[in-house]
Amino acid sequence: MPASNSKDTILAGRIFAPLLKFAIPLMLSILLQALYGAVDLIVVGKFGDTSGVAAVSNGSQILLTVSQIVTGLTMGVTVLIGRYVGAKDYDSAARTIGGMIKVFVIVGLTLTILLILLAPQMVTLMSVPEAAVGKTVAYLRICGGGMIFITAFNVISGLFRGLGNSKSPLIFMVIACLVNIAGDLLLCGVFKLDAAGAAIATVFAQGVSVVFSIYKIRRNALPFELKKEQLAHSEGFALRILSVGAPVALQDFLVSFSFLIIMAIINGISLVASASIGIAEKLFVFLALVPISFMYALSAFVAQNVGAKQEQRAIKGMRAAMIASFGFGLATGLLTFFKGDFLASFFVENDPLVVAATQNYLRGVAGEYLVLPFVFCFLGYFNGIGKTKFVLIEGLLSSFLVRIPLCFLFSRLPGAELFTIGLSVPISSVASLLMCVGYYFVVRKKRLSMHLHPFEE
Repeated sequence: MPASNSKDTILAGRIFAPLLKFAIPLMLSILLQALYGAVDLIVVGKFGDTSGVAAVSNGSQILLTVSQIVTGLTMGVTVLIGRYVGAKDYDSAARTIGGMIKVFVIVGLTLTILLILLAPQMVTLMSVPEAAVGKTVAYLRICGGGMIFITAFNVISGLFRGLGNSKSPLIFMVIACLVNIAGDLLLCGVFKLDAAGAAIATVFAQGVSVVFSIYKIRRNALPFELKKEQLAHSEGFALRILSVGAPVALQDFLVSFSFLIIMAIINGISLVASASIGIAEKLFVFLALVPISFMYALSAFVAQNVGAKQEQRAIKGMRAAMIASFGFGLATGLLTFFKGDFLASFFVENDPLVVAATQNYLRGVAGEYLVLPFVFCFLGYFNGIGKTKFVLIEGLLSSFLVRIPLCFLFSRLPGAELFTIGLSVPISSVASLLMCVGYYFVVRKKRLSMHLHPFEE
C-alpha cells in the first residue's frame, strides 16, 4: 500500500487509507475483546471440566446479549458525536456527553439489578444442562454485579470512536485484556474457582480499564471543553441518543437473543453440544473480525462525512470497505469449513467429542462468512446516516422469521446433526443481504430526488 498522505483524513483526501487507519485499531480492539472472552473459556477448559466450559459458554452468551443493549445505545453516542464534530458544532457535542452520562448510569444500574435477581430464571430459559446450572448462575450474578463497569467501558469507547479516535479504545482494551488474563490464571489456575473465578477476573479487568479511561478524558483528551452547564442541561440530547441508539440496541439484543434461542435448542441435545455451540460463538468474533471492524468504522466515517455534507464520499467508503472485507471473509469461510477441528482445539484439546461436534457445526455456518462482509458494511452505512430503524427491522426479520424457525425445523429432522442446524445461520445472512440491498436503493433514490439532509427523514 502506498505511503499515507498526511492530508488524507476522514473528511478529505483518499478514502480507503484513512478508513483503514481508523479500522485497524478497531480490529485490534475487537480481537483483544474476543481474546478477552475466549481466555475465560480456554482457562476454564484447561483447569476445569466440561460443566465449567458449558457454564462459561452459556453465561457469557447471556451476558453478551444483555450487553448488546449497551453497545447498541452507544451507537447513538458515536453517530451524534461524529455528526456534530463533522459539522464543528462542539456545544452540541459537549451536551451529547451530558446526555450520555444520564442515559448510561440508569441503564447500567438497571441491568445490574436484573442480572442479579433474574439469573436463575435466565438459566432455566436457556435449558442449561443440570451439571452446569449452579456455575452458570454464579457467573451471571458476579458479572451482573460489575455491570456498571462493563457499561462504562463500552460507552467511553463509543465516545472516542465518534471523535474519530479508535486508538484510545484499543489502549483501554489492552489494559482490560492483560488484567483479565492474569486474573483468570490466578483465580482459575491457582485457586480453582472455575467459572466464578473467570467472572471475577472479567469484572475487575473492566473496572481497571474504566478508571484509566476516565483519567485519560480528564487529561484533556477531548477536542472541546466540557462545562458543567452543558452537562447539566442535556435532557434533549439524552433523547437524541435514545432515538438513534435504541433501534440499534433492540436490534443487537434481539439478534443475540435469537442465538440464545438457538443455544437453548442445542442445549437440549447434550452437554457436549452445549459446550460446542459456546465455542463456535466465541470463534465467530475472530472469524468476522474485519467485517465487524469496518461496520463500526463506517458508522463513524459516514456520520462525519454526512455531517460535513459529503455523502458521496461516505458511499465510496462503504464500497471500499466491502471489497476489503470480502477478501477476509472468503479466507475465513474456507478455514471454517475445512479446519473447524483445528479452530476448536484452541479451546478444548482434551475432549475429542466436543472438538468433533464443534467442527460439525462450523461446517454448517461457514457460508455465513462470505455474506457478512456485505451485510455489516451496509449496516455501518445505515447507522452512520441515522437509518437505525431499518437496522432494527432487518435484524428482527432475519432472526425471527428465518434463523430461529429454520434452526428449530432442522433440529427436528430425522437424524439431524449440528451441521444441518448450522445451515440456518448462512441462510438468514442471505436474507439480511437481500433486505439491505433493496433498502439501499430505496434510500439512494429518496436522497437524490428530494436532496434531503443526511439526518432528515
